[in-house]
Amino acid sequence: MSASTPDKVNELVDHLFRHESGKMIAVISRLLGLTNLETAQDIVQDTLLQAMNTWSYRKIPANPSAWLYAAAKNKAIDFLRREKRFREISPQYAYLVQSEWSLTPTIHNLFLENEIEDSQLRMMFACCHPSIPAESQVALTLKTLCGLNNNEIARAFLTNDETISKRIYRAKEKIKNEKIDLDIPVKEEMPGRVDTVLKSLYLLFSEGYHSSHPEKLIREDLCEEAMRLCLVLTRHPLTALPRSKALLALMCFQSSRLNTRLDDKGNIILLKYQDRSKWNAALIQKGFDFMEAAAEPFEVSAYHFEAAIASLHAAAPSFEQTDWKSIYHLYDLLYLAEPNPVVAMNKAIASAYAISKQKALEELQQIKGLEKHHLYYASIGEIYFDLNQKEDARTNFEKALHLTSSQSEKQLLLEKISFC
Repeated sequence: MSASTPDKVNELVDHLFRHESGKMIAVISRLLGLTNLETAQDIVQDTLLQAMNTWSYRKIPANPSAWLYAAAKNKAIDFLRREKRFREISPQYAYLVQSEWSLTPTIHNLFLENEIEDSQLRMMFACCHPSIPAESQVALTLKTLCGLNNNEIARAFLTNDETISKRIYRAKEKIKNEKIDLDIPVKEEMPGRVDTVLKSLYLLFSEGYHSSHPEKLIREDLCEEAMRLCLVLTRHPLTALPRSKALLALMCFQSSRLNTRLDDKGNIILLKYQDRSKWNAALIQKGFDFMEAAAEPFEVSAYHFEAAIASLHAAAPSFEQTDWKSIYHLYDLLYLAEPNPVVAMNKAIASAYAISKQKALEELQQIKGLEKHHLYYASIGEIYFDLNQKEDARTNFEKALHLTSSQSEKQLLLEKISFC
């Protein structure tokens, strides 16, 4: 049996870490109780290390996910047999795992597909428990369920690793001290709890769509994971809210053009130059289907506005024929719902095509809070370039160049600078 190459194994384990670690942590935490979250994480980490070591000198199994689940089950069983800390684990399962007769089937049943999905839903709400500080809720969700590391989370929050580490530590301390469990909230509590979960998934998708990774501008695995978890929400009666469906619609529209955003050499292809015939028509249709399902009276969220904007881009036959006036109006409404500088920047960019380049420049220059955001200066540079003010364009492109770590973006900015 020929061994697999280390690079291939590492790539596969990294992929599975994104897709499967959250599932396994959720299931094992449901068994052991959320106060043993770190134990569950250790078991999953050991499982992934075992996979990396085993697959390096043996052939990668035909079903890697099933292999991981089997290994994780065995490690959970070994832990329970060895530690016998039955008082600490989830009361729902404590009596079942004390008997050898029921131990293995109990754990096996928890790894069935429908139970995995239920465990993930419970974990989402546990991470977003109201006792946990708001800034720690999303960080814990991204770390526990979505497999992001502290650096990736820090980039999403425009902060540093140390701050994220402290937030996650505080969240885990709250779980232990208040004995937070993996319960699905009652109907009255659901709307507020769902909002935090949706924010986590939105940030996860954003990190995949425009990654902070220097070498990979797009990380489709993160986009897929965000969509999969959002789909879980739309399937449960208590969480299938209009805003859950609107967020999934937005993700479908944005994902439809992932394969046209970079060329074969990894260079960025801007929206105006993308080959729209290669956009994923099936995903666009799913986006419209979820938008229709999200259209209910008396509930309009920021996700509805973003999905509507994305739908206009998806439906436009060309960049020039895009309904920019409607997009600008929708950004106005989005800013009322989410008054933040990034929305203001996107609204200003839309005004360049809906109204005038000069109007866009005026709006961009009034925005505060994006001094460390490379896209802000890149956008200003683009407007100056279109106005034939090459020196000002060059100055802003150079500012953007120094603020991004993405190699693809650096290459694009260097090209723009060369034309100034």
